[in-house]
Amino acid sequence: MPRVGKNVFIAENAYVIGDVELGDYASVWYGAVLRGDFAPIVIGSHTSIQENCVVHTDHGFPSKVGSHVTTGHTAVIHGASVGDHCIIGMGALLLNGASVGPESIVGAGAVLAEGKEFPARSLVLGVPGKLLREVTDQELARIYSNAETYLGYAREYLEARGQYEEE
Repeated sequence: MPRVGKNVFIAENAYVIGDVELGDYASVWYGAVLRGDFAPIVIGSHTSIQENCVVHTDHGFPSKVGSHVTTGHTAVIHGASVGDHCIIGMGALLLNGASVGPESIVGAGAVLAEGKEFPARSLVLGVPGKLLREVTDQELARIYSNAETYLGYAREYLEARGQYEEE
């Protein structure tokens, strides 16, 4: 049974199924599927799982997405781990056992092979995903800004539903 924190937005046609934990102020957007049937899924606070994303698991491979993460449209996180303050680009694919350290960017369409690990502040691009360089301070500011933008959108949607709880 999913466990949902405070002020979490879940779109009407999103599916959150099984052993899934959503941190406070997380958002799960239209068409997204989070299916924790083989292992747990943990989504941190202030994290957005955008339209048509899939977060799934495999036997022995839970999925963990940190806090303040922006997961772009159609990204797939399958038995993988994402640190705090990251951007996972649109259409990226993270396979079983892959991990991305905090304050990193995985570019649109990148494919992180099974078991591949990237340290903090990685800019990962390509198929297969490769470390291009360290994230710049300007890119890091964008990571933080994106998370705040989606936090604002989620609040607007919750307020429109009359479901936002003031502090």
